Amino acid sequence: MSDLNVVGAKDGWRCWICDLPVDPDASVNSDLGPSVDSFGADRGKKSNAGAIERLAHRQCNTMKGKKAPVVPWGEGLFIAEPAPIIETVERLQRKGGREVVGRCPGKADAVAVEEWLLDRLSRLAPDGNFSVEIKEGGGQYLIALRAN
Repeated sequence: MSDLNVVGAKDGWRCWICDLPVDPDASVNSDLGPSVDSFGADRGKKSNAGAIERLAHRQCNTMKGKKAPVVPWGEGLFIAEPAPIIETVERLQRKGGREVVGRCPGKADAVAVEEWLLDRLSRLAPDGNFSVEIKEGGGQYLIALRAN
């Protein structure tokens, strides 16, 4: 496992799961204290080969062991039927291609979702190469995430 300070500095001291700041001086025993998480590790295997070490709050990391982590969509975004971000990103990184992640009622809403999603993915999957497509049709705007 890597040094907590190295992983924290690489991730800008933000939790990869909830995207909130992590206090580097907080106790590692505190719920909001820093911890290193092996993102992308295969569950049930002894080796974490291929896993990416990411910074997480201790509480976020602990809860991830009980249930699949959920990256919440940004507050104030007007998006219907949003797809689960982590599962979509993992699938696209593995297989490539394009997936619809939601729909918006207006162009301004779609652009706001596009900007937020690209910003969030720059921290969630910094090594990923993603683009967002906005397709108009049927009085709404489909938002698709593409792995480039």
